[in-house]
Amino acid sequence: MHLLWKNRADKLIERRQMDIKDQADDYGPGKPPLPGYDREAKVRRLAEREARRARRRREREHALILGQTHNEGMSSDDEEMQSEVIRFNDDKAKILSEVSTMFEDVVEDFSSFEGIKSRFELWKYDYSDTYMEAYIALCVPKLLTPFIRLQLIDWNPLQTGSKSLEQMEWYDSFLLYGYRKGQSVDSDDPDVKLLPTLVEKVVLSKLAVQVEDIWDPMSKSQTELLSKLLRTLILEYPTVNSESKNTQALLRAIVKRMRKCLDDDVFMPLYPRSLVENKQSNPYQFLQRQFWTCFKLLRNIFQFSGILGDALLQEMALGSLLNRYILLALQTANPSSETIDKCKAIVASFPKSWYVSLGSDQTLPRLEPFCRLLVHTGSAINQAASNNSKDKGEAKDSIKQVTKLLVGMHAMDHAVALSHKLSLKEVKNIGSDK
Repeated sequence: MHLLWKNRADKLIERRQMDIKDQADDYGPGKPPLPGYDREAKVRRLAEREARRARRRREREHALILGQTHNEGMSSDDEEMQSEVIRFNDDKAKILSEVSTMFEDVVEDFSSFEGIKSRFELWKYDYSDTYMEAYIALCVPKLLTPFIRLQLIDWNPLQTGSKSLEQMEWYDSFLLYGYRKGQSVDSDDPDVKLLPTLVEKVVLSKLAVQVEDIWDPMSKSQTELLSKLLRTLILEYPTVNSESKNTQALLRAIVKRMRKCLDDDVFMPLYPRSLVENKQSNPYQFLQRQFWTCFKLLRNIFQFSGILGDALLQEMALGSLLNRYILLALQTANPSSETIDKCKAIVASFPKSWYVSLGSDQTLPRLEPFCRLLVHTGSAINQAASNNSKDKGEAKDSIKQVTKLLVGMHAMDHAVALSHKLSLKEVKNIGSDK
């Protein structure tokens, strides 16, 4: 089953990478023509890609709330052909059918989860002393793990609508393991730790493999589901902590997968500014789509704020994504109000906890390139408006917005660099509004 999910994820990622490569080749300067077969395959991919975009666009038109906007590149292209969906469901049903017959040749008393569990519970009820002396609480997880894994075989928490752990038979059965109805729970009983132990040893192990092989960090829905599940596990199960080897393995898998995504899936075209001046041109549209795709990944990385360390998040999100790719897109376009709107979205995505330990004068070192770009943007807008009195008011408002962003990031040194464009009173007002 895992291989089935993995193959599906690999195909979607490979298709996305081919689509980006095709567009980079088509809109780049001086590309040689492709041979006949490759050209036909490329035309077919183009037609399929545009058809999927058109369908997503129609769906958004029906779903978007009045006044909301959508930026191309923010949606996930995970649509499959109907024939592929049918084949996947058939293969999945076949696997589940085979799983249901796995214990047919086993003695009935030992062929089911409930059968084995009930025997241990009877032992505890009738001979509690020998039950405790035999350290059965240590044995039960190992004995019942194969049955739990069978129940988890089609569990994919990265898929919308997937069953939660609390809805599963094994979870409900273990919730009050070893206790009769109405019996009070003894906090010193080692069986109380049985369910958290199973979650840590079985669920986290499965989740780590799914993260490494199935999770797509570019997918907003998958990342939200994963981060929400992790926060729930950390909050509700004491065994899911920094000392747990399985927890550490899961977090390493998340970091490894995000690094792989940054290496393999992120691309920003490098165009001369003259090539993207026309907002209707394909190069401009491609550049915008890639910017918003990178921004989506930036927000997805920040979903793990409070789960992964700040230094690690800053290294990946700021060092490997913002400074390497996103700034490139912002620098390619002419400084404008559109640039400021993009910068607002970026700043709004930063975890506020980053600024708690900072002084009031300087921001994070990895945000310095972004702050310099903001100062350049504000200065360029002001300079462009210097010869046109009509635009001076708009330019002043733009500089206020840029200064407010800088103050919000504790980059007062950069904000001061723009202060000569405003009166001192206005800068103080901006600082007090942050």
